[in-house]
Amino acid sequence: MKGYGPETFGRLNAADYDALHDPGTTEAAVELLASLAGRGRTLELAIGIGRLALPLARRGVAIEGLDASPDMVARLRAKPGGDKIKVAIGDMAEIAVDGTFDFVFLAFNALFNLTTQEAQVRCFARVGERLNPGGAFLVETFVPDVARFKDGAIVRPMAVDFNGVTLETGLHDPIAQRVDYQYIRLDAGGMRLTPLPMRYAWPSEIDLMAQLAGLALEERWGGWDRAPFTAKSEMHVSLYRKPA
Repeated sequence: MKGYGPETFGRLNAADYDALHDPGTTEAAVELLASLAGRGRTLELAIGIGRLALPLARRGVAIEGLDASPDMVARLRAKPGGDKIKVAIGDMAEIAVDGTFDFVFLAFNALFNLTTQEAQVRCFARVGERLNPGGAFLVETFVPDVARFKDGAIVRPMAVDFNGVTLETGLHDPIAQRVDYQYIRLDAGGMRLTPLPMRYAWPSEIDLMAQLAGLALEERWGGWDRAPFTAKSEMHVSLYRKPA
């Protein structure tokens, strides 16, 4: 999407991210992540406003973060305890941070914010390099559903209330596995446009990215509650392990 860069999402969404982007899974996610991280050095890619990192830090997880958006990190810093979490500003396809980690995770479809296969593969490769032997990498994404698109496009209401309506629109490129979304909010104050390009990947393709990085699939769940992953699952939480 022309004009959209790594920092654009935060610039457009940081101010009201808490109110508009709550997946409703935070408590279960923190429970599982804390059990996997233990006391090892932990890195969250796309740490954002600290939705997961802050409660993990309160549980004693030694967590650090990486994010492309200074605006999102500023929101994290303004929250209680946010100034105590070490965060690097940078591209999660490069992971320019110091040292190695015992646990790395990437939640809430953030892998798909890397809009080319090459960038996603590079992200996995960098994680593989940053993990200590025996360390683990956890990824949460939705399972692609291309049936949502008719003639390569989607237009659907996401929210309708007394004051206005929010529409999801998008164009689908099945060859590149890419969707260029535009979220439109219409209300008495006018119209707000929030673009979001994504490059989706199937679970099997993500497994291959991990394999190329020297990681092996250890577990895959259909949710943060460790529900079984089935053909009907709309999301997956996948755990990859680097050989000890």
